[in-house]
Amino acid sequence: MRRLIVCLFTLVATFVLAGAALAQDIDDWDFSLWDVANGRELSIEAAVPDLAKAEFVYVGEVHDEYATHLAQLAVIRALREAGHEVVVGLEMFERRDQETLDRWLAGKLPEREFIEAFRRNWGRLWPQYRDIFLYCRENGVPMAGLNVPRSVTRKVASQGFESLTEEERGMLPPIACDVSPAYAEFLHRITGAHGHGEAEFQKFCEAQLVWDTAMAVHALDDMKEHPGAIMVVLAGSVHAWKAAMPAQMRKQDPDVTQRIILPQEKGRLDKDAVTTADCDYLMLNL
Repeated sequence: MRRLIVCLFTLVATFVLAGAALAQDIDDWDFSLWDVANGRELSIEAAVPDLAKAEFVYVGEVHDEYATHLAQLAVIRALREAGHEVVVGLEMFERRDQETLDRWLAGKLPEREFIEAFRRNWGRLWPQYRDIFLYCRENGVPMAGLNVPRSVTRKVASQGFESLTEEERGMLPPIACDVSPAYAEFLHRITGAHGHGEAEFQKFCEAQLVWDTAMAVHALDDMKEHPGAIMVVLAGSVHAWKAAMPAQMRKQDPDVTQRIILPQEKGRLDKDAVTTADCDYLMLNL
């Protein structure tokens, strides 16, 4: 029992210290962006006037890399500190679990219980995201779960969209799943040949398209309740590329305004290998 108590104390202390370290890091971090269209490096503050022209600002991430989450928090903070109303859209929370997210934001759910809800939605990565969730709760920033049940996307990836039952389709917003050649080429380019053949790759594309489209529809629906606000969308980089979720959002609403920020990737997505067809900004100094 004594060993268990020591272990629990150590775990709690680790979460507290990790959160303090991240908060300190973001204040000390020399975070900057590469402006793809103009070929120049900017501070996040210098980029805010352009970001604020958009209804949706996507900040792509590598899920288990602290630095990309620090960048996400820096964008949220910079927009708020410039006087803009911000909503945070989350790939890492399912739409059907929004009530749990709302209870957390309202201070009605202790952190230890919310960690279990986070784990149910997104696994054991709470320390990487903790500062973002605390910042939003402490500053009254709404957060919206955008994701669909994993069981649905996994089934599409293994059996195809047509395999979904009526009940499973009811877990999605009303969407089509027509994989265009351009979308398939985009996924092939950034992920390489997927699976063991053409049929498997087609199912992978269908799963990604369902994922991107459903999150886009959910984000648009949520922003009807926040007119004039900016939604900062936190999602894996594969969803945040212009050809992914942003393209599906534009199909839903051709007039939507968006800005896309992605992490730099050496040799594939860096200052020498990026165009405005990929994103608007790259994160530097990660």
